[in-house]
Amino acid sequence: MIHKEGYTILITTLIIVSVIVFLVFKYTGISWVKYLTLAAGVVIFGLFLQFFRNPARHTVIDAHHVIAPADGKVVVIEEVEEPEYFEGKRIQLSIFMSPLNVHVNRNPISGTVSYFKYHPGEYLVAWHPKSSTLNERTTTVIKNDAGTEVLFRQIAGAVARRICYYVDTGDTVTQGEEMGFIKFGSRIDVFLPIGTKINVNLNDITRGGETVLAEI
Repeated sequence: MIHKEGYTILITTLIIVSVIVFLVFKYTGISWVKYLTLAAGVVIFGLFLQFFRNPARHTVIDAHHVIAPADGKVVVIEEVEEPEYFEGKRIQLSIFMSPLNVHVNRNPISGTVSYFKYHPGEYLVAWHPKSSTLNERTTTVIKNDAGTEVLFRQIAGAVARRICYYVDTGDTVTQGEEMGFIKFGSRIDVFLPIGTKINVNLNDITRGGETVLAEI
């Protein structure tokens, strides 16, 4: 299944690749150039196709679980000061998404969006320590029925140039449901209450909508 954010890019890429291959085959008499161009076109389109894939995920809804909002690798687990919303200490858990990962972003818990803000910004590499405060990003806070709030940020990387989001303040959201998409490499930061039981370790691989990051 292909994500809706990829339709325009995939169609445009297919047209460009097809035109280039057609022109090379029509005006070039060198066989190896023709087939090299064809192979390169197939590879390029295949890479775009895999980037915008949207595989089905099965989320087990649980009010006590915080599930991974994205596929990727856990690169940060530490206690930090969260200045934008909580203005206090939280446990930060960050997931880095390479261009080869699925880039669909999902709600880590069910509840009501108590805060949402889009921030334009720079495009530092996603693993840069200042990317979470300087890069293009969104900040979303969801409050569950027990009153616990979980904050998470979509952060654009050096390659990513567009963050897509489908939530706003006041929305009621469901755990595991799509909330956005980041194009071409990025990172998600999740901020949890101090004392939260963390169920993953550094360098663990996560599956968005399925991996249980923590228990609240």
